[in-house]
Amino acid sequence: MNKYDKLVTNALGRIVPTEINGQPAIPYMGIGKYRPTGHKAAPLIVSSADFPADGNKVSASLKEALVKCGLKDGMTISTHHHFRNGDLVANQIFDIAHEMGVKDLLWFPSASFPCHEPLIKYLEDGTIHHIEGSMNGALGKFTSMGKMKGVGVLRSHGGRYQAVQDGEVHIDLAVIAAPTSDPFGNSNGVNGPAACGLLGFALADSQYADKVIVVTDNLVPFPCIPWQIHGNYVDHVVVLDKIGIPEKIVSGTTEVTKSPDRLLLAEMTAQFCDEAGIIRDGFSFQAGAGGTALSIGIYFSEILRNRGWKARFARGGSNKYLVQMLEEGLTEYILDGQTFDLDGVRSMRDNPRHVNTSPFTSYNYHGKGNFATFVDVVILGATEVDVNFNANVVTHSDGLLLHGIGGWQNCLFSKCTILPIPLFRDRMPVILDEVTTVCGPGELIDVIVTERGIAINPRRTDLIEKLKNSSLPVKSIQELKTEAEKICGKPEKPKFSDEIVAVIKWVDGTVIDSVRRVIL
Repeated sequence: MNKYDKLVTNALGRIVPTEINGQPAIPYMGIGKYRPTGHKAAPLIVSSADFPADGNKVSASLKEALVKCGLKDGMTISTHHHFRNGDLVANQIFDIAHEMGVKDLLWFPSASFPCHEPLIKYLEDGTIHHIEGSMNGALGKFTSMGKMKGVGVLRSHGGRYQAVQDGEVHIDLAVIAAPTSDPFGNSNGVNGPAACGLLGFALADSQYADKVIVVTDNLVPFPCIPWQIHGNYVDHVVVLDKIGIPEKIVSGTTEVTKSPDRLLLAEMTAQFCDEAGIIRDGFSFQAGAGGTALSIGIYFSEILRNRGWKARFARGGSNKYLVQMLEEGLTEYILDGQTFDLDGVRSMRDNPRHVNTSPFTSYNYHGKGNFATFVDVVILGATEVDVNFNANVVTHSDGLLLHGIGGWQNCLFSKCTILPIPLFRDRMPVILDEVTTVCGPGELIDVIVTERGIAINPRRTDLIEKLKNSSLPVKSIQELKTEAEKICGKPEKPKFSDEIVAVIKWVDGTVIDSVRRVIL
């Protein structure tokens, strides 16, 4: 049975709802077509007369702080994911809510991880009504099977900030886990035993939520310097023994790939960027923290070093390889949105050229510009791509939700977007006639690099011209698809019911696609 009576076809030809969880929704209209009006959302007006004159906002426990904030049925509770799979705070919030008998909460995380699998029992018993945020792993499968009471909403990092700023999502209570805080609530992520680098994904939460609780395991005397979260936004501070597991906070496996196929992808991508004239003195780039992306960064470093050039800035996620570039002088700045290892944490703390950023500055589409459009080239991944260059990052070929969007959608606005992806995974072609779920429109995706050939979007006649005499195997995307199917066969499409279990928001808050319940 379909949860919706009101379905329309959006500008990409995808069937999407015009109402989600009882709230109106706007179908995707095309790139830059939806222009919002009105004013930004605003937090409550408060009086400093209601807060301690000595600035000490420390509560005895997390439960006490939640009670003081008026935790009740139907609230929207937000958390952030800088601790990744080492988060020890989010689950505690809902343990307490369950103990108090609170129901129908909306969980609004900036991302979820396998450590949040215990929250499934609270989705089952009604403590949590639904999730608006990435639904990775077990949470994604739970959603895909139609077991969540409400409809999930997946947004990019910039889209999350946009949704809060625009009043699309109103946060009743934000819980911000901070590696270091003072009693007033000034907080940062670069110091303390659980140091994670920065707290940018919690910025909107601190600015717009009705109530804000900072949870720390490293309370320092006022002032906490630097402060990434301002104590003026904070209602209560809670001290716990441990807020995160350092070994799981950092992505300790961020190492250059040893896979010959992936090394070939990295080498071909770097050569493409060189021959296309993208790499030059003063250029800028962004690459992820996966093994292939790290290898591409190392190839970039070699080219810059050999020619005596330097990048003006690199966009992070940061890692030890990006930090080495900064310290060697191969890039002038790292503009960092997320720190992936201890070298990144150290560099952000100690190097003034390693700058912490937030979705507001980097990715917010409803702002007066953002950094994403300044980047000369961005290297991203994808689970699927189709012959129209539309790409998917949230579902796999079996239709199950297994990933969040992260900053992926936002990065598509760079001057050149390249997806280095294998031609097939587990004998399943990655290039299809039509992707299972559209997360990014093909007009923003410029190049697909596979181990068996490179496809350039026909829209990019400039790149096609520059590569016309290249030794690289430039092919059409249809040729790559045909080649994959000769090896693997044509894949069967997953089976879905009519029931919509989640929607994908575009960067402007419109609905770009729907995710339907999987029939296994």
